[in-house]
Amino acid sequence: MDYVSDVSYKVYIAMNCKINIKVFLLLLLVCISYGSLQAQSSLPPFKKGERVVFVGNSITHGGHYHSFIWLYYMTRFPSKPITIINAGIGGESAWDIKDRLDYDVFNRKPTYVTLTFGMNDTGYDIYWKDNAKELSEQQVEKSLESYREIEKRLLAEKKVTKVLIGGSPYDETTKLNFFNLPNKNLAILKIIDVQRSSAKKNNWGFVDFNEPMRKINLEEQRKDSTFTFCRVDRIHPDNDGQMVMAYLFLKAQGLAGDEVADVSIDAEYSKVISQKNCKISKLKKEGNDVSFNYLAYALPYPLDSIPRQGWGNIKSQRDAMALVPFMKEFNQERFQVTNLEKGLYRLTIDGQFIDDISSGQLENGINLADYPTTPQYQQAMKIMYLNEERFEVEKRFREYLWTEYSFLKKEGLLFSDNQEAIDKLREYLPKDGFLRAGYEWFAKAMYPEVREVWTKYMDTIVDTIYKINKPATHKVQLKKLNKM
Repeated sequence: MDYVSDVSYKVYIAMNCKINIKVFLLLLLVCISYGSLQAQSSLPPFKKGERVVFVGNSITHGGHYHSFIWLYYMTRFPSKPITIINAGIGGESAWDIKDRLDYDVFNRKPTYVTLTFGMNDTGYDIYWKDNAKELSEQQVEKSLESYREIEKRLLAEKKVTKVLIGGSPYDETTKLNFFNLPNKNLAILKIIDVQRSSAKKNNWGFVDFNEPMRKINLEEQRKDSTFTFCRVDRIHPDNDGQMVMAYLFLKAQGLAGDEVADVSIDAEYSKVISQKNCKISKLKKEGNDVSFNYLAYALPYPLDSIPRQGWGNIKSQRDAMALVPFMKEFNQERFQVTNLEKGLYRLTIDGQFIDDISSGQLENGINLADYPTTPQYQQAMKIMYLNEERFEVEKRFREYLWTEYSFLKKEGLLFSDNQEAIDKLREYLPKDGFLRAGYEWFAKAMYPEVREVWTKYMDTIVDTIYKINKPATHKVQLKKLNKM
């Protein structure tokens, strides 16, 4: 029995049994909710050695969400290396993506592929025209026609895990400016509905970025009508939005609730009550002071507070913490000490001052991941900066491929990488600002020796990350202060 028939059957039974109307409505709501839950499948977490390719448009090309996801795996699973590859190209729709699947995706030997599309597919200026609805429907159908070809190609890769991503929203509700494309996001939602159905039919993973991000937009816009994730053009999420996307992906992978570590110590009896994802040793109590060795099996997730490369460069990764419960669900390094004598205690790790904390706070437990000065957080910061460097180098390749597919392909010069290609691009330079911004990277990347050096540099960065990301044992001390 299919879902619709199942709901109809329950309605029929309810009516014939003369069930109280409230019970009937509750039953119907449960059925509908169950159907919605079934439509959004969970995503398999990445396994050790996984090669993950994120395929998409400019939101993937220039966005950080896949890099933020990799940073989580680098710090949370330090002994399970994976590889994440950016395969986004700005301006692309489904009909463009299908033509580069072999070269840009499957040639990379992925074990796991994610795919998102829809923003460009649904068009732009058509929403100002009198027949906008008709034109929008045509755009959606064109996109889905190409997607059906992509679907066949994905089905042929039987050993590859597939995940479809419902793309981030076009923000029609912000009052940031008057430039707006009414009903564009409705067209995107039509594509997302097909993605969801396709994932369910093929037993693939599916995660929706659109609806949760729209809800956050609306909630924040009640307080500030100009709020938006997309501060430049209603399209491209800034770093806070990219972090929300990473949060939604990791949550769909079922990783929420996995602590960095969780320690509970009874000071009165010098006893370890619990230790999760960590090891406590050499626990001592001298007078009112407590000390022990602490080895976590993961590092806290480092949050960048600088608005780096992004669409708008206004918000940082850390700004997303005010919008989603990432710290609570994904970044808990819980430290609890009970039965201390009442007073104020100085927390040091490896002799370094961290904070002065009351016995009551320690009784309730604190989150060490809230303290960027801990040695383990500082270790994670090194990984964050190295990963950011890797991200910047990888973007050079994306600029190179964007130029190849956006300009040279239609001229019959795809990957010719010669003077003829340079001459053709120079014809476009005066009239295309995006090309002017990325032309330098193409001029360098057209030489295979340059690309080889960049590739080796990225490999060196990743190798270094997985050498220095192993947690170390730290000496933790709590000393009672005389003042309260």
